[in-house]
Amino acid sequence: MRLSEQQASSLYGQDVKDRSGSKIGSVGQIWADAAGEPTWVSVRTGLTGHKESMAPLDKARITDGGLAVDYDKSTVKGAPSVDAGTDQPLDTAQIEQLYAHYRLAPQTPPTAARGRAPAAGEDLVRSEERLRVGTESEPAGTARLRKYVVTENVHTTVPVEHDEVYVEREPIAARDARGVRADIGEAEQEMILRAERPVVGKETVPVERVHLAKDEVVEEQAIDDQIRREKVDADIPERSRRRR
Repeated sequence: MRLSEQQASSLYGQDVKDRSGSKIGSVGQIWADAAGEPTWVSVRTGLTGHKESMAPLDKARITDGGLAVDYDKSTVKGAPSVDAGTDQPLDTAQIEQLYAHYRLAPQTPPTAARGRAPAAGEDLVRSEERLRVGTESEPAGTARLRKYVVTENVHTTVPVEHDEVYVEREPIAARDARGVRADIGEAEQEMILRAERPVVGKETVPVERVHLAKDEVVEEQAIDDQIRREKVDADIPERSRRRR
């Protein structure tokens, strides 16, 4: 794919997707060949990574979502990488590794596109990186409920009854003695006594229902990273400088 200088500059920081539309990462740099034609793109595949994987632009295309390359994600992520932010051209060994990885015919070693001087009258495009921070869901552990049996001592009381015996004596008045039989001799009287004792039994009863529940909690997490931006300084002779 042939990219103009302006198109190449507009891609910095944009998403890079594979042939199926899955996101690989974002554009780090655009690399040009000796003629100044953009031929390679370096892809940042992590927020804090120090390496950028290289991918060819020969069959890539610009889409609404950024840049789409004609390779799958695993191929690009497994490609030879360069240091993030480097302006150094690739050496011969790196070139050979790249073309071997993507099974391409070797060409002239590329140089970083952003180092090319603009032609006379051509606008100088200033670019800067933008930090894109998102989120992804990942397992954070497993919560479990486990029921087990413990034995504990219980102390309680229960009221018990028992019979207590005492002797009642009732004098017989003379007027009541006529109907009472008077015998001299031995005799005895019995009374059945009753006493209660504690009896312990056990029963199993349901006492509560227990289940797991969860709340989604949103909190702010700090992200520290570095971004690059270009600055433009004007070097204008004093006599040609516009007066305000």
